[in-house]
Amino acid sequence: MKKTLALILAGGRVDELSVLTLYRPKSALPFGGLYRVIDFPLSNLLHSDIERVGILSQYRSDSLINHIGSGAGWDMIGSQRGITMLPPMKGTRSSDWYRGTADAVYQNMEFVQRHHPDYVLVLSGDHVYRMDYLEMIRFHERMNADVTCAFVEMAPNGLERFGQGQIEESDPEGGRLLRYVEKPSTAISPWSSMTIYLFNRETLAFIMDDMMRPPATEHFGRDILPVLLDKKRVCGYKFRGSWAYTRTIDEYYSANMDLLADHPKLDIENWMVRTNLDNERTRDRAPLMIGPAARCSQSLIHHGCEIRGTVRHSILFPGVRVAEEAVVENSILLYDVAVQRGARVDKAIIDVESEIGATARIGIGKEQGGNKEYPDLLKSGITLLGRNTRIPSGMRIGRNCILYPNKKESDFTSQQIASGRTIK
Repeated sequence: MKKTLALILAGGRVDELSVLTLYRPKSALPFGGLYRVIDFPLSNLLHSDIERVGILSQYRSDSLINHIGSGAGWDMIGSQRGITMLPPMKGTRSSDWYRGTADAVYQNMEFVQRHHPDYVLVLSGDHVYRMDYLEMIRFHERMNADVTCAFVEMAPNGLERFGQGQIEESDPEGGRLLRYVEKPSTAISPWSSMTIYLFNRETLAFIMDDMMRPPATEHFGRDILPVLLDKKRVCGYKFRGSWAYTRTIDEYYSANMDLLADHPKLDIENWMVRTNLDNERTRDRAPLMIGPAARCSQSLIHHGCEIRGTVRHSILFPGVRVAEEAVVENSILLYDVAVQRGARVDKAIIDVESEIGATARIGIGKEQGGNKEYPDLLKSGITLLGRNTRIPSGMRIGRNCILYPNKKESDFTSQQIASGRTIK
């Protein structure tokens, strides 16, 4: 089998995820009660027998680096396999940071050349999906392609946020890529880019040597692909599985909540998704403890949690504590969140190590009316609490609110925060 090197683009922050990505790149965002978003492409690589991986990191990389560790979580340790972290190293100025997907690969061509791959697989590290990359590689070889790009069929609503490709209808798996437009104002096709590119080694070298003219060519989708169509044989591979983009708060919330359905679109239990159990002390935590008066239904609750109150239709990461008479519903609580006695949390996303004081209420009132400062960002009734936030006892917080991280009880001058407010 030909040798494939994978490069995961994992360094970006997403403004649409607000306080959830203030201290971490999107690829390191916790997902599904136990995982990080980057676990999904890494697990796909493991199950596709692609064992040499470079992770191109950039924004606040410490959480990502801690999570990747030695690579043992994905069985990528050895003389012929491994994970290498690749932060920007071209220069010393902020302008030398990765400026786009193509520029990130351009800055790491020495790493690519050192491993002499036949193919280079470039992936986004911030999508949740299950994919056998070997099927895409076989399609690439069968089509005698120089470059193959993966596409997924999307509903018309929201297509303008994605690059779109017109694909020749010659084969159920895909065909020649006839046209590509990055985020067109008018849709040209239902097939949207997954930011997955498979290059022959010689073709990638041609792009890097002959086409790269920074800053005019920083992105594969925007700058390279439309021009490359006339120069090389570019094909579009049609992926037909479930794919969660999770770029907005609503998408992140919905993709997580879908896991609670009787027949979830993203069936994690059967995926054999791997993660680093040493990160966040996950491996060493105590078993789940459910008290005699606790009530739990339609929820994902992991070990290290202590439940003495009520949990309904929610996802709780390891270390979450829900005290007596407290109620958590329709919510996502990340690592080590504490909900004190008598508190109620409804339709909230609460970041790590936060604490909800006794009898406090999070998510009260009607869902109508979005966040006043960020109306396009938050309008579905979700309330966001940044990490390490301490909500005083008896506090009342409405819907579509955003609280920035590290708030202490003394920072709150009122016992009530109206719906739609942002507290920085």
